[in-house]
Amino acid sequence: MKAVQYRTVGAAPEVVTVPRPEPGPGQVLLKVTAAGVCHSDIAVMSRPADAFPYPLPLTLGHEGAGTVAALGDGVIGLDIGEPVAVYGPWGCGYCLMCAQGKENYCLRAQELDIRPPGLGAPGAIAEYLLVDDARHLVPLGDLDPVAAVPLTDAGLTPYHAIKMSLPKLVPGSSAVVIGTGGLGHVAVQLLRALSPARVIALDVSDEKLELARRVGAHETVLSDADAADRVRALTDGVGAQAVLDFVGAPPTVATATACAAVEGDVTIVGIGGGSAAVGFGTIAFDAAVRAPYWGTRAELIEVLDLARAGAVDVHVETYSLDDAPLAYERLRAGRITGRAVILPGG
Repeated sequence: MKAVQYRTVGAAPEVVTVPRPEPGPGQVLLKVTAAGVCHSDIAVMSRPADAFPYPLPLTLGHEGAGTVAALGDGVIGLDIGEPVAVYGPWGCGYCLMCAQGKENYCLRAQELDIRPPGLGAPGAIAEYLLVDDARHLVPLGDLDPVAAVPLTDAGLTPYHAIKMSLPKLVPGSSAVVIGTGGLGHVAVQLLRALSPARVIALDVSDEKLELARRVGAHETVLSDADAADRVRALTDGVGAQAVLDFVGAPPTVATATACAAVEGDVTIVGIGGGSAAVGFGTIAFDAAVRAPYWGTRAELIEVLDLARAGAVDVHVETYSLDDAPLAYERLRAGRITGRAVILPGG
């Protein structure tokens, strides 16, 4: 089968031919219908050889959807041909956090070398994907896999982050979204669907700010050194009750903390290497800073239900599997608006 692999540190990903996997006991083989391309992949491929965390070659893609192609011994509850989405943050299934359905916070994943597809385990940008356990699949039903596959990360991650702040997003409140690309433009829609807050979107690109306005942002602000002052002006000096940074670089984290209201939430989702300064006098009184990771399987079901209800719609650009390296090239250059989706059968 064809797959897109990162094979050499510093090199571009390649389309290669690899053996089709066969499911062992408890495993499920999917014929991939759609796979998402994410900035996390760029971050992984940007690491130097002495800090690269996974064995190579690595089949990329941690957002996956497909149809069930084969079942390993002991798998029940799935039918051949059934359309499903892949829940990516695999865990052990037994620790305290997994027992609560929070496999994204599995306490033993590192110890047991359990990795998400595309982030250690073979990923979804291939003709077939081997899933370690049926519990990591969610029925898609009649949802379009091309539109739905980004929701497994670009929808689930902001949904998980936003849910923690919903009690503070009351009428009259404000929420700031920093970075309105793949995750951020979904966050804008989720905030509009889930809360009455005024949504203020920040980005460095007029094109992405236009997308933010199109999907529901009430206000847009150019993300520069003066962005926090403009957010303060828009909120009558109060600041925002929730600030979500989907970039996570040092300048955006500084902007995020400067935007927070008293008792506000600052949530750093992006993996741009920034860290927040927290202390008396450096951030608004009683503001909280969080750095969440992905989301739960139950939350993925909720996100897909929101999509089914028409509350969220991901802007996608589609590419064939052979053109996946081009999608990564365009993503690295900042030329993807929304989410790039690979169609292995296209």
